[in-house]
Amino acid sequence: MNTFNLTRRGFIACAAANSVTAPLVARERKVDESSLAGRVKKAVKFHMVNEDLSVHDKFLLLKDLGFDGVEPRAAVAADQKQFVRDLASATEKTGLPIHGVVHSSKPNIEDAIDQARHLGADSVLHVVRYDRKISYQENHQNTSAILRRGAAHAEKQKVRILIENVWATFLIEPTAMRDYVDAIQSDWVQVYFDVGNVVRWGWPQHWIEVLGRRIRKLDIKEYDLNVAMNDGMRKGFSVPIGEGSVEWPKVRTELLKIDFRGWATAEVKGGDRARLAEIRKQMDRVVTNA
Repeated sequence: MNTFNLTRRGFIACAAANSVTAPLVARERKVDESSLAGRVKKAVKFHMVNEDLSVHDKFLLLKDLGFDGVEPRAAVAADQKQFVRDLASATEKTGLPIHGVVHSSKPNIEDAIDQARHLGADSVLHVVRYDRKISYQENHQNTSAILRRGAAHAEKQKVRILIENVWATFLIEPTAMRDYVDAIQSDWVQVYFDVGNVVRWGWPQHWIEVLGRRIRKLDIKEYDLNVAMNDGMRKGFSVPIGEGSVEWPKVRTELLKIDFRGWATAEVKGGDRARLAEIRKQMDRVVTNA
């Protein structure tokens, strides 16, 4: 159903119905496959590649290690034009896709959308943050307004805006994020789900159940609650992927229930060839159980 053709009252009624029935349908539907192999493409953030190489050769390195793609940060400043040209050249000559760009929480989201389109990417990761200097409700209205303005441009360019909260103490519960996304009323504003980030507030499998097919891409990282309790919250991210508190079999089960097919991008401490190869093996184990 095209939400652009719904009245406001009709949309709210439809969204409410879907929020109740979607998880039930996901639970009742039989999963025909027991693995995400063939459904998920694996990538890393470009800044994780720490070898002293040209942009082109970094793309070749990732391709040689078996990654399916890469995701750079948006580079829309005037002094970053050469870097963007290098990215465009590297993806064209190596055949390694740039699947998205990371925009953080900057308000000039249209510029990032244009850059994603130029690089052949189909998404912009946008961080929805909380400004403690204003009220919660005002922050909700302001961040939603940015996304609504960007949605029309996203549709025009065929580049989705995928939101993430990144420990911003805003949208820290899955039904809140679901309702926030639905209120935008655009299929071009959906969710970039970070598996490790939400362990601070709950369990990833529960978020996947609630958000369902709003989840279009995944960030892959680990989080260990025991380490966080003893050494500090940020230290919870320090453990290898697959060796923390994330219950990866349950995560895979819920991803299968929503028929997830798309990109999973590691967002952890990068390094040289050996380190990147290690990350690839960890992703294979937790994402596709290989």
